[in-house]
Amino acid sequence: MRIDKCWFCSSAIYPGHGITFVRNDATAFKFCRSKCHKNFKMKRNPRKVRWTKAYRKLAGKELAEDATFEMERRRNRPEKYDRELVKKTVQAVEKISGIRKKRQDRHHERRMARAKAGQVAQDKAALEQQIHLIRAPASLRAKAKDAPAKEKVKVAAEQRAGDAMQE
Repeated sequence: MRIDKCWFCSSAIYPGHGITFVRNDATAFKFCRSKCHKNFKMKRNPRKVRWTKAYRKLAGKELAEDATFEMERRRNRPEKYDRELVKKTVQAVEKISGIRKKRQDRHHERRMARAKAGQVAQDKAALEQQIHLIRAPASLRAKAKDAPAKEKVKVAAEQRAGDAMQE
């Protein structure tokens, strides 16, 4: 059973699914759904459409280059059936998929750590701007009443300092 890739979004196309578009020059394009087919006919670039894998890799949202992707490339050379070879291949595929999963998780954690630092800074700025929504109105009134008294104390202290300078 061969699982193909969609030409537009790079998702898996299982046998019996999808749309095949054949151009006049005998070039065949396989699409997973009509959405991809319509975007192709509108001549959209998959690298500029935000929901495609090409965009996600180009924008750094997914792991772009990894040695495990080499195993996924299609090879058109037929191999003679060997039971041991199939057994080793299945074991290797399981091992490689585990390695790929760990690397993708690590990539995601690094991305989220950077995003979290920026988010914390944005949250602090928003909190400073809108602190009046969080503080109780009674404490704000108390601060307003205390403010003139504090200013009087500051002014008196400044006058004393000025008098000391003149002497």
